[in-house]
This record gives sequence, structure tokens and C-alpha cells, in this order.
Amino acid sequence: MGLRAKFNLAILVAFLIGFGVAAVVLRGVFIDTARDQVLQNARIMMTAANAIRKYTADDLVPLLPLEHNGKFVAETVPAFAAQTNFKDVATEFPGYTYREPALNPTNLTDRAGDWEADVIRNFINDPKQTELVVERETPIGRTLNLARPVAVGDQACLTCHSTAAAAPAALTQTYGTANGFGWKLNDVIGAQVVSVPMAVPLAVARKTYITFLIILVVIFAIIFVILNLLLHYLVIAPVKRVTAMADAVSLGDESVESYVKPGKDEISSLSVSFSRMRESLKHAMAMIADK
Repeated sequence: MGLRAKFNLAILVAFLIGFGVAAVVLRGVFIDTARDQVLQNARIMMTAANAIRKYTADDLVPLLPLEHNGKFVAETVPAFAAQTNFKDVATEFPGYTYREPALNPTNLTDRAGDWEADVIRNFINDPKQTELVVERETPIGRTLNLARPVAVGDQACLTCHSTAAAAPAALTQTYGTANGFGWKLNDVIGAQVVSVPMAVPLAVARKTYITFLIILVVIFAIIFVILNLLLHYLVIAPVKRVTAMADAVSLGDESVESYVKPGKDEISSLSVSFSRMRESLKHAMAMIADK
């Protein structure tokens, strides 16, 4: 195996090892970056939902009656206001949803699904946990779900949810007396759940990842060509000329021209040393012939 082949093999092996390590590490980096972006979007949505809840509780509830025409006014419930606003968001951006599921809701449309119930029980079993991130496969693709506990924070909540007998008549007439009661102060009764699709960010991350790998291969190819050109002109070509001169001298051809490679590198020193040896050998042969 020649010097060029050994050199290229060493470079190729080094590149493949480096490329493999980079591919594994960067794949994780790009996916984690995409996930962080989705999680940031989810937190922005959660902040927006809480702003709607606060506005409803602080500014609208004091102005709105609890009942109208004998029916409970759902707009006085901060959770209802936030969920209703985000339904419009979901129509424009499918998969971006906000819910406040509960284990025992007044409105059965807010009843927790199986995975949502697991999230709520997780908060109940671990009161110190304030946030939970769950990734799920859905019909629209992988979805990131950000959940935070909803607890009974003040006595005002118990006005409607302690017992059916104590609840406003309009509430029980609208939703019945079977659900949404028995709540106690500080109990975790549900969760705020924001769902954000991961398909687009993950697709962008994969595309960027593949583009980066292609750029890496192209850069290697350019460096590989440059290194081979340098190897040829700085090492292989001069060594071949010195080798050809050595072969001719060894065969007794004194007419071969001397070759000295310009420069001060090791190959130049070798060519100078061999030319000097050739001249010394030539003079020695001439002295032997004169005798």
C-alpha cells in the first residue's frame, strides 16, 4: 500500500469516526432544541390562559350576574373564559389546545380523559410538583403537553362547589347536582393542560440536521482534495524524483541530473543530502578510476 493510500485511509477512518460521533450528538442537540422551542410556546400559551383567567376573575366577575333567565352564566367562571378563547386559537392552529380537565367537574365537558386523570392524580400524590411535561402520540402526530395543578385556592370556589344544597340554584338547574361538589380548600381538583404539536418543529430540526450533515460531508470532501494535492506536490512528487535519481545512480548511470527540492522542509533536506552523496560517490568513483 502506497503512502497516498495509507494517508487517505487514515483520513477517511478519522472522518468516519468523527462524523459518526457528530451525527449522534447533533441529532440529540437538534431534537432537544426543537423540544425546548415547543415547551417555550406551551409556557407562553399557559401565561396567556392565566392572563385571561385573571382578567375574568378580577374585572368581569364583579360586573356579571351569576344567572340570566334562570341559567347559570358560565362566563363568570375564569376556566370557562380561558378555554373558550383558546377554542378560537385551535381553529386557526390545529392541535394548539388549552383545557382545564377535572376529576369531578361541574360541566361534564371538562371531565378528564384517561391520561389527563393520570396527570391530575400525579399532582394529588405529589403536592410539591408544580409542573409536568408529557409527550403523547396523537392523530396529528407527537404532541407536547404542559400541565399545572388547579387547586381550590379560596373560599369563593366553595360557594359553588362545596355541596349541591349550598350552590346557586342557577348552577344546579344548568348542570345538575351529581357532579362538581365535595371540593375542599387546597384540594387539587384538576389541571391546566396546554397541548402543542411537535410535528413542525421536529421536521424543521430534522431538515436542519440533514443539511448540517451534508455541509459536513462537503467540507470534508474539499479538505480531502486539498490535502491530497498538498501531499502530491509537497511529498509524493519530490520523493518520486529522489527515488528515480537513486535508482539511476544505483545502476551506474552518472548522467542523471541532480534534483534538489526548493524549501527547508524534511523532503528538501533529503534531496540535498542525496545530491551531496551522489557527488561524493561520483568523485570517489573517479579517484578509483584514476588509480
